[in-house]
Amino acid sequence: MAMKIRLARGGSNKRPHYSIVASDSRMPRDGRYLEKLGTYNPLLAKDSEDRIKMNVERVQYWLAQGAQPTDRVARFLEAAGVKEKTQRSNPNKGEPGKAAKDRAAKRAAREAAAVEAANAPAAEPATEAAAEE
Repeated sequence: MAMKIRLARGGSNKRPHYSIVASDSRMPRDGRYLEKLGTYNPLLAKDSEDRIKMNVERVQYWLAQGAQPTDRVARFLEAAGVKEKTQRSNPNKGEPGKAAKDRAAKRAAREAAAVEAANAPAAEPATEAAAEE
C-alpha cells in the first residue's frame, strides 16, 4: 500500500484549514485517512506558533514505514527539522511568460529609438556650429 503524508482541506469558503494526515495515496484528498498527524492554518501569521502543529513522533513513525510526504508537507518537515532539506529543481524559475517578453522587447525598441532620436539632433547642431566657424 502506497502511503502519503498530505494535507486534507477543511473549513468554509475562503477560510481554509488543513489537517496533516497519513493516508493511502489512492484515497481522495479529503477522504478516508489512517491517522491525523497535525493541523495547518494558513490564515495565521507566518511567525505564529499555532500556524503549523504536528505530532513529530508519529510523523517520524510513518516516514519509517515508507510514507512519502507531499511537497508542502515536506517543507513543513524541513522547517521542523524532521527531514533534511532537499534541493528542488525549477528550471523555469523567474522566467517571464511570452507576453512579458513581448512587452520587454517593445520597450527596448522604444528606448533605443528614443536614444537614437536624442543623439541625432545633438549631432546636427555641432556640425552647424563647426560650419559657421
